[in-house]
Amino acid sequence: MANLVETDIKVTGMTCHHCVMNVSEALEEVPGVKTVAVSLEEARARVAYDAEATTPDALARAIEDAGYHVA
Repeated sequence: MANLVETDIKVTGMTCHHCVMNVSEALEEVPGVKTVAVSLEEARARVAYDAEATTPDALARAIEDAGYHVA
């Protein structure tokens, strides 16, 4: 059974909607991620994920690998 968790991640370095798409796509590729909502205005990503399949560190790593920073 999935252990669904929702978290907000502060993302810095996004300057446009293309950045939002990049962050969204990077997070969606992480195994266990169910939903992603990235806000340029709020500089954050809200992610729902299966805690048995991934971790907050893996989510942060995906954002950083895409060229952005986690605050």
